[in-house]
Amino acid sequence: MEKNKSLLIMAGGGSSRMKRSLDKSQLGTDVKDKAQKLHKSLIPLSSGGQPLLYYLIKNAHAAGYKRIYLITSEENQGFKEFLNQWGQEVFFSTLHIYFAPQKVPSGREKPLGTADAVLQALEQYPELKTTTFTVCNGDNLYSTHVLSLLSAPRSAPHALISYARSGLQFSDERISKFAVMHIDTSGFLKEIIEKPKPDVVENYRDASGELRVSMNIFSFEGGRLYPFLVKCPLHPQRDEKELPEALRLMNQEAPKETVCLPVKEHLPDLTSAEDILIFSKQL
Repeated sequence: MEKNKSLLIMAGGGSSRMKRSLDKSQLGTDVKDKAQKLHKSLIPLSSGGQPLLYYLIKNAHAAGYKRIYLITSEENQGFKEFLNQWGQEVFFSTLHIYFAPQKVPSGREKPLGTADAVLQALEQYPELKTTTFTVCNGDNLYSTHVLSLLSAPRSAPHALISYARSGLQFSDERISKFAVMHIDTSGFLKEIIEKPKPDVVENYRDASGELRVSMNIFSFEGGRLYPFLVKCPLHPQRDEKELPEALRLMNQEAPKETVCLPVKEHLPDLTSAEDILIFSKQL
């Protein structure tokens, strides 16, 4: 497999959890106002005003990616303004950046979920069906190391990062909202278990004794993934088509095609308003 040079960043959500937490936060009025108006990946975090998306794209550039596909909502003026403001930075000059707006189906008030987001991106840019790409959340600051692991040539068609629980600096309560991974002895994915119950989570420790957590960063061979995006069902409670479910269906039909790449490091995450303060102290 050739080096993977395409990164899809999912940034189309409404940031509803973040916005609900703003009133109780210690943020200044100006930051709160911007957080209410902007997607959370665009909220200024550093003293220079750079948002998370700036640093994520910078890390992607350092990892060797050449094409960035921003999956946004149909109203994406904030992202266009982001490019106007920061697109003159030196590292942007070697990148091709494309917009892939996720359209909301008629009769719905919100998008159809992450599997639909990637599906629409592949249909807008058919070249993605003929190559390997990485896809990740727009509200996590994935490291250059992690992005490099997924861009490197490999024998397996698909891969995902398996984060060691011991490296993630999150509370047990927050971790309980993530998904853990069941990995076979050869390092291939057996299953992703969403929000496992405390009495069964210990069953999924790997050979080293680690719990492995999925933080929604994957690499796929587009042509193999596409049919499973098309037939991905709606989640019965959330009423959305979710990318991990498309992966589960694909893995069920074609096991030992998705390798899990172990990493032990923290992943900065923008979920609540207090996370903005944490980022501001680190950048």
